[in-house]
Amino acid sequence: VQLQASGGGLVQSGGSLRLSCVASGRNFTDYVAGWFRQAPGKEREFVCGISWNGRFTECTDAVKGRFTISRENSRNTAYLQMDSLNSEDTAMYYCAAGKLLHYSDRRPSSYEHWGQGTQVTVSS
Repeated sequence: VQLQASGGGLVQSGGSLRLSCVASGRNFTDYVAGWFRQAPGKEREFVCGISWNGRFTECTDAVKGRFTISRENSRNTAYLQMDSLNSEDTAMYYCAAGKLLHYSDRRPSSYEHWGQGTQVTVSS
């Protein structure tokens, strides 16, 4: 499956963005979807994951209550709604998909397919 992420940009602290990840090439419902981020000089970290049917989600503590992951399988798209953004959220955001993993799996190595990344910059 090929993934195309979009929706990043420059936003002021306290603002919101919605990232989208469009999948093509394979049946999107076969895959768990996830969002990761990577800031300069840091390792890629798990943000949120969602089960194939969208019923179950998991997010890292740093974004709980502020970020929401969802998916619309009829559109082959996963979303990351990001609210109350702060400077620590500044990073390149990547969407990912994998078949043989649990939606709460936080390891980047568990995901087989990756999008190209979309930059999120939060100004204070």
